[in-house]
Amino acid sequence: MQISGWVILDKPSGISSAHAVAKVKRLLRPDKIGHAGTLDPLASGVLPLALGEATKTVGYMMDAEKAYSFTVTWGQERDTDDSEGVVVAQSADRPKKEDILIILHHFMGRIQQTPPNYSAIKVDGKRAYAMARSGGEVVLKSREVNVISLELVAHDVDTTAFVCHCGKGTYIRSLARDMGRMLGCFGYISVLRRLKVGGFGENHAISLERLEEIRHNTETKFLWPVESALDDILAWDITPDQAAGLRMGRSFHLPNTEKPVGEDSASIVLLAKCEGKAVAICSLTQGSVKPVRVFNLSE
Repeated sequence: MQISGWVILDKPSGISSAHAVAKVKRLLRPDKIGHAGTLDPLASGVLPLALGEATKTVGYMMDAEKAYSFTVTWGQERDTDDSEGVVVAQSADRPKKEDILIILHHFMGRIQQTPPNYSAIKVDGKRAYAMARSGGEVVLKSREVNVISLELVAHDVDTTAFVCHCGKGTYIRSLARDMGRMLGCFGYISVLRRLKVGGFGENHAISLERLEEIRHNTETKFLWPVESALDDILAWDITPDQAAGLRMGRSFHLPNTEKPVGEDSASIVLLAKCEGKAVAICSLTQGSVKPVRVFNLSE
């Protein structure tokens, strides 16, 4: 049986995202599988996995907002910017809660951020983490990221816990490193958990152990619909004839009275649905609906 949809895995700390994907692939045996946003081995939490036809929507989930809870340990900087790395700088100073609250605004909004050297970013065709592990020099450029909110939720002498909502490409390890540098005491991530990706939160997530227990359930209650990643896209109901045309790669025209709100010259993205089922992701330009990604979903 073809399996298509989203599994929202609660990834445990201590394994890589690739390892988690491999485990789910062995359990469920989908034709295709992909994930929306890598989690470091240290990190736990929400890891959306796309199975079958849902892999066609991974790009939309990659762009979604994310939320994290994390703890910074003060007094050291490490080469990986987390607890798995080698100490490269240290200080006997520790920040007070008031000191941290004063600087938080520097790390909110659209900010410039340099990714960790141990990241999956490619430099001259090679992953930065691979170059760093081999002892090569890694020079990463800063880039703009969007930190929507950053809240201090707990503090003691050596550690501080935060919750962060952020946009695509934000590195929480970099936030910890840069806060530590600004405070003059250094810091690194010691606990990291992803709470949310787009519309998927912890309440949607399932552990590997629970997935193994219920994987033979014919109702696939652990599976979320393919279109779950497309909540922010305008859904448009079409006729069976129009759906058949889209599945064959044909465009069709919407009369002016039926066009969704938008400028005639602007191309917008919509999700075409027929009788409640996702048919295709389409572009709409001047009333012309063109298929971009067609879903081959079984009845």
